[in-house]
Amino acid sequence: MKRWSEEAWEAAEGIYDSITRHPFVTQLADGTLSREKFLQYQRQDSLYIAEYSRVLAHIASRLPVMDQTADFIKFAGDGVYVERALHEVFLDGDRPDPSEMSPACLLYTSLLKACSYSSVEVEAAAVLPCFWVYLRVGLSIAEKQAGVADNPYKAWIDTYSDPAFVESTRRAIEICDELAEAATPEVRKQMTEIFVRCTRMEWLFWDSAWNLEQWKI
Repeated sequence: MKRWSEEAWEAAEGIYDSITRHPFVTQLADGTLSREKFLQYQRQDSLYIAEYSRVLAHIASRLPVMDQTADFIKFAGDGVYVERALHEVFLDGDRPDPSEMSPACLLYTSLLKACSYSSVEVEAAAVLPCFWVYLRVGLSIAEKQAGVADNPYKAWIDTYSDPAFVESTRRAIEICDELAEAATPEVRKQMTEIFVRCTRMEWLFWDSAWNLEQWKI
């Protein structure tokens, strides 16, 4: 029997492939992405991570095994640290107003928070794409950096290809597999469905920044 994570990634792999082809990601990789679009992304990501870290902490409070709880508490703390570090690099320490959350950012964070009403297995699966997709994208870009001189987004690339992030992602996947192994087939199915949906949200988040998305009314 396959691990749940293998099934989930196979279900979402086509979406991930679309992410790697998105012009935001390809231009981020070669350093040609406009600063305006990157800063739009960074402001929204700062707002997203603030909510995402709270969701991680909520999951920690629900997990049945102490080691799992400790790891998710660490993930939440790491999220705050990363947000502040990248904030200082790219936004000069300015903090976006939460009311400036874009439609895509509000949709994604609202979806994550709504999962608090589902089982902890589903809530944990919902946050996994933010680990896994970012790691895959970060490592993929890092591998291509040999031919790119002075990429202005090197700090972002380094963050999401760092060995510490590799280990955090590995452990997040492992915990989801542990939860899935003890879950009913129906809950396992729900975990895969939310994993796929949140992988779509990852694509939408980058697409929103690429299009400098604003509220239309």
